[in-house]
Amino acid sequence: MLNPPQRAAIEYTEGSLLVLAGAGSGKTRVIVEKFAHLIEHLNLPVQSIAAITFTNKAAREMRLRITKRLATEHAEGLQISTFHALGLRILQIEHAQAGLKRNFSVLDTDDTLGLLKDLSPAACKPEDLQTLRTLMSRAKNAGLDPLAASEHAATPKERQAAELYAAYQRRLAAYNALDFDDLIRLPLQLLENNAELALNWRQRLRYLLVDEYQDTNEAQYRLLKALAGPQGAFTCVGDDDQSIYAWRGARPENLSLLGQDYPGLRVIKLEQNYRCAGRILRAANALIAHNDHLHPKRLWSEREAGPPIRVLACRDAEHEAERIASRLLEFHTRYQVAWHEQVILYRGNYQARALEKALRLARVPYQLSGALSFLDRAEVKDILGYLRLIANPEDDAAFLRIVNLPRREIGPGSLEKLGLAAQARHLPMLEASRRPEILSQLATRQARALAGFAELIRQLRAHSTSLSAAQLLDEVLTRSGYEQHLIQLPGNPTQRQRRRANLVELGDWFRAMQKGTDGCGDLTQQLALLGHTERVDSGNAVRLMTLHACKGLEFRCVFVVGVEEGTLPHESAIDEGHLDEERRLFYVGLTRAKEWLTLSYAARVRRWGEIMNLQPSRFLQELPVAELHWDGRDPVIDAEAQRQTALAHLERLKAMLQN
Repeated sequence: MLNPPQRAAIEYTEGSLLVLAGAGSGKTRVIVEKFAHLIEHLNLPVQSIAAITFTNKAAREMRLRITKRLATEHAEGLQISTFHALGLRILQIEHAQAGLKRNFSVLDTDDTLGLLKDLSPAACKPEDLQTLRTLMSRAKNAGLDPLAASEHAATPKERQAAELYAAYQRRLAAYNALDFDDLIRLPLQLLENNAELALNWRQRLRYLLVDEYQDTNEAQYRLLKALAGPQGAFTCVGDDDQSIYAWRGARPENLSLLGQDYPGLRVIKLEQNYRCAGRILRAANALIAHNDHLHPKRLWSEREAGPPIRVLACRDAEHEAERIASRLLEFHTRYQVAWHEQVILYRGNYQARALEKALRLARVPYQLSGALSFLDRAEVKDILGYLRLIANPEDDAAFLRIVNLPRREIGPGSLEKLGLAAQARHLPMLEASRRPEILSQLATRQARALAGFAELIRQLRAHSTSLSAAQLLDEVLTRSGYEQHLIQLPGNPTQRQRRRANLVELGDWFRAMQKGTDGCGDLTQQLALLGHTERVDSGNAVRLMTLHACKGLEFRCVFVVGVEEGTLPHESAIDEGHLDEERRLFYVGLTRAKEWLTLSYAARVRRWGEIMNLQPSRFLQELPVAELHWDGRDPVIDAEAQRQTALAHLERLKAMLQN
């Protein structure tokens, strides 16, 4: 059942249209239904409608939904793609006009960086090269060719980037190649400079449906204009309150440009939210009202108010993570909320570290999105490999990982021979490394190295009975030579320090697991605890992700952590006066929640090796007091919350004992 604004957005085809679709207002359904309306009521051929979005995933999902909605005979020839895929299609057809041969190639990121490195002075540092690449990409996303980029350059760095841009494009031309940014810049250049070609493409694509319009950059907006022409046969769907990608070139001001370039533009607002409880919407509305709006809107819902928004005041990041883990357990056991229906959101990937640790200790399955898990870092996996082999000498996977770390000159050929001999005798590879009759089949140097490695593991295993896991880790680092290996790895001093710090933190993880146990604890159990979530179906796990990554998703329970000054809003945004985008980012986080919303902040954090005292985020003060419950301010509610958390933990322990 469509609501009146949704139906109006679908049926309006007399001119250009901007649909301001608030969070959870059913915008994808509007795009799908409008696609069908254009075919079924205006008789437009399916090939003449282009639906454009920003990610391949979003394009695939839209294609699936439109295909399901359309009759079978209409599903062939659907034009649903990203901006870049549309640009590629134009260039494949108009390659000659662009000065390209038919079989041109598109360089990936690694190829692009390699080419720029070749063209840069030998003394150019990696970070400087990355800055130049960013400036060059920014010029391309503004639709500038090398000459125009040079004319617009205002700083020495921009002039250097423009020079590199010119040399880079000459090299690309010689290779008959493009990069990712050229997939927008070159089609735009063709259409803006060739009126006849632009007219041909307007006749080919007679209607445009643009999703996430607030995320368009300058070149993408100009490409839209060039394809739509002065008549403006398009519907742009977006939300200025969810414009959070300025750092990668998105221009929310394109919303106002649309009205200037198309004076007859009709604006329809989708304000009914089908996702969030009323209390969450009231808080989100109050927050975002602090930003200026060209087209103000206010979300509303027919859903119940829901429980108060909890605000947790925590001592530090570790305490915050422990409290979040407790709340996750409570929702899972008390309210039967599936793990995958809960999400933890944060401003930066570095905040995941303490959360991972707390979730492992609480045995909460989780899935980390868009970042490398702490336990997946190479140096952490290496040392865990040592500990796994010490705990279980039959772990051949651990043996193969660490037998040559640090380098012991044991090549793949020697390991293959060892493996075949071990297999033939039904022995683990570590045991085979002790057998003279097997080692005699190998070259003397390799045989000696394998025997020495086996002896090292034997000695460490003997020590493991009297050492805690954290102490054993230190012993492994020293006696295996791995600590020296870390020092000799390529990279700058900061990277080497970070790798060593990761191993120090791994020791902290073991110490945390040992709390509350007598003696040294059991290494096997502690390793099993660390590996627990790897064995859980990743489809049913708590999600951890940044606020930037969560747009378009929804969950029954949402936790936003690190809601403190300097984190959210980020200190750079405070310094540079970009609070509006940080507020929109927080707004996006709030509006992911369907039923429960928990916000938390730490009184102090460790940054750059120093302990810093923090204040709660100013954004918390912008939320309505009536919608919040601050832990520690209502003794009755706090006591009940503590009781429920304790019950949740008790139920969890009972379940673990039964398994």
